[in-house]
Amino acid sequence: MKHSYYEASARARVTGILDAGSFFEILPPSERIVSPHLLALDLPAAFDDGVVIGSGRLNGQPVLIAAQEGEFMGGAVGEVQGAKLVGLIQRAIKERPHAVLLLLESGGVRLQEANAGLIAVSEVMRAILATRAAGVTVIGAIGGQYGCFGGMGIASRCCDALVMSEEGRLGLSGPEVIETAHGVEEFDARDRALVWRTVGGKHRYLLGDCAMLVEDSFTAFREALNACAAKPTALTLENIEHEQAMLERRITRYGGYADANDIWRALGWENPSDVPMLATEVFIAQAETRVAH
Repeated sequence: MKHSYYEASARARVTGILDAGSFFEILPPSERIVSPHLLALDLPAAFDDGVVIGSGRLNGQPVLIAAQEGEFMGGAVGEVQGAKLVGLIQRAIKERPHAVLLLLESGGVRLQEANAGLIAVSEVMRAILATRAAGVTVIGAIGGQYGCFGGMGIASRCCDALVMSEEGRLGLSGPEVIETAHGVEEFDARDRALVWRTVGGKHRYLLGDCAMLVEDSFTAFREALNACAAKPTALTLENIEHEQAMLERRITRYGGYADANDIWRALGWENPSDVPMLATEVFIAQAETRVAH
């Protein structure tokens, strides 16, 4: 039976990715650590503040893992959630696990927590880079209903690698934010086809923003995370310069296009409207000679 990563809760994703029975939760809901800011504003709180963290095993290897819960405030990061993420990632420097796995689903900063949320996201980014600099691999996964946007979208690209499904979405500003700021003429957030071809997994794979594109299943994500953990990307000046050169080539070649369809056509698809309909394995096979990076 195929279990959908997209439809699962954060806890279900953790247990579905890790070896059976290996998960140990750090700061579980029984600890009742909630956001003081939400309580002060008389807003609903969650006893895990929307993120599950802990340790476990992936194919027998020790890992640390975090999963954001999109159903709680869209996975937005506040002070407590940020502290839990930072603490887990920093823990890896001492414990030296095989990898840190971040199952990301977030709209970015929790606006109700303002500066506390902004600081929290910046600390998450710093923790990821510090942990990688210490030689510990950090892998991100994006495939949930709420996507990964805002500050957590930036944080995700600080990882060694990203795994995405076609259903996953990645961007700096979410579709609704763009529409609100610049109008529906700039970006219609209700046009689901436009949204997915702009920030969805297939387009992000073609642009080089994710290392692996997988089907929407626990098995596919688990295998891809394991593969990425086995091949970390060293945080070196050479690799940073290589990525910067890739980004420069990308903006030079595609910066003038207004729609992902234009980019897909430039990459060799005569009928770019066919791309969203391709099965994942067929798409990857066709993309091998077309990826923008």
